Amino acid sequence: MISSFIKGGEWTFSQYSQLSLSTISVYAVGITLIFFTTALLMMFRPKKVRVNKSNGRVFSKDDPEIIIIGSGVAGSAMATVFARDGRKVTVIERDLKEPDRIVGELLQPGGLNALIKLGLGDCVKEIDAHKISGYVLHSLDSKSEVVIPYSVCEESLGQKLNADGAAFHHGRFIMALREQAMKEPNVTYVEGTATKLIEENGIVTGVQYKLKNEEESKEVYAPLTFVVDGCFSKFRKELVKESVKVTSHFVGLLMHHCPQKKSNHAEIVLMTPSPVLVYQISSDCTRVLVDIKGVLPKNMKEYLLDNVCPQLPEHIQEPFKDGVINGRIRSMPNSYLPPSPIERPGVLVLGDAYNMRHPLTGGGMSVCLNDVVIWRDLLKTIPDLTDYESIIKSLRVFHLRRKNTHSFVVNVLANALYELFSADNTYLVSMKRACLEYFKLGGECVAGPVSLLSVLNPKPHVLVGHFFAVALYAVYYVFLSEPFWAIHRVLYRSFMIFFTACTILFPLIWAETKTLLFT
Repeated sequence: MISSFIKGGEWTFSQYSQLSLSTISVYAVGITLIFFTTALLMMFRPKKVRVNKSNGRVFSKDDPEIIIIGSGVAGSAMATVFARDGRKVTVIERDLKEPDRIVGELLQPGGLNALIKLGLGDCVKEIDAHKISGYVLHSLDSKSEVVIPYSVCEESLGQKLNADGAAFHHGRFIMALREQAMKEPNVTYVEGTATKLIEENGIVTGVQYKLKNEEESKEVYAPLTFVVDGCFSKFRKELVKESVKVTSHFVGLLMHHCPQKKSNHAEIVLMTPSPVLVYQISSDCTRVLVDIKGVLPKNMKEYLLDNVCPQLPEHIQEPFKDGVINGRIRSMPNSYLPPSPIERPGVLVLGDAYNMRHPLTGGGMSVCLNDVVIWRDLLKTIPDLTDYESIIKSLRVFHLRRKNTHSFVVNVLANALYELFSADNTYLVSMKRACLEYFKLGGECVAGPVSLLSVLNPKPHVLVGHFFAVALYAVYYVFLSEPFWAIHRVLYRSFMIFFTACTILFPLIWAETKTLLFT
């Protein structure tokens, strides 16, 4: 049967369905894993929350109900939606000028849908944003490619979706979000630096800060404080158990008037040793992000021109050279931080201060915007924000909801794909090649992964199933590449491929679920 597949060139539905019997068994493993995790969650029931409110602060009518430290994507969005729900909000932001960053420029369809749910969809309409309708995945030798459109999700799920994402200049998007927040009468902006969380009787009741260009410290009090001060958070050590791990760096630059392989599609180039991400962010600007593991080269221009440029597809090479020679080259650490917040009454942490993953899949903003959707709904059920027991219970509900609806898939997928696409051992390279061929099969082999990548249908069991289906497909190629008499070598290589897949996926799954188990 296998030989007929190869000779036939293209796969028929009946042929694919026969091969998928083994894939179905892999899905069964994934589903079993999810049920096992759920059983553990039921066994480890959370402790009863008790908060001592004796001699607690009495807040005045002039105090805000919510303080937000940081006005990035999450902070700005929260300020607007909480104010529209009738809350009085104070936002403390270090610098209200337009930020200039090389990440946070790609919003997946699931993130754009969350933005629309929050009533902030107009924020991408007046900033010259570029529609993203899918990806083009370039093969290892850049001679062929696989087109991965978001639209296949609609066919697979059988429903009409907003299956387009958006890419834009990060600073323009932030300023649009801040503008919406500043229009709300319940929102007060303070341009200054938060220096300390004020704690009374074990409860965070406010924030100490310094206004920009002033040395005198001031204080503002509120029943609830959200810390969303980004990837270089000042307060993370007080609020999160885990520490940040830097996995690599993105070196970024802008290309002008760069042609696209396929209109409105981002491009991922599987280079040696690490992938390159390319996507248009305005009518004339295209962002290119080169992943570099380890120490950054001393002569960056020389490295980009000699090592990276020759591996790029031809239509990108000339704009890339021009961007390297005449443009501005910057770097940004790619960090990993699994969700592990410390429960402290009166304060919650969100955004990159709380949870980060490799930005290869562009899922960060989608996660934080969906997190804001959940917190908006949860806080609607808590009229009195000094009810800290209810807030901490809601925090535990928040962890479970985000895991089941978006964060688990985005976090695990981003880091697993990065490990796969930056493969440096034989077995991972086999899986990387098999991944490309797996997408070429079409049907559910591309619709399932796209539904995960786009955050349109981020189901944990779908992620686990497709990951191991790719591993199984790599084993299939092992059987094709070895003679029958070398069965011992076939079995060894097959085992090592599955073992390597497990060493990538299971630690990531554990990092995502242990917070729920031991809270």
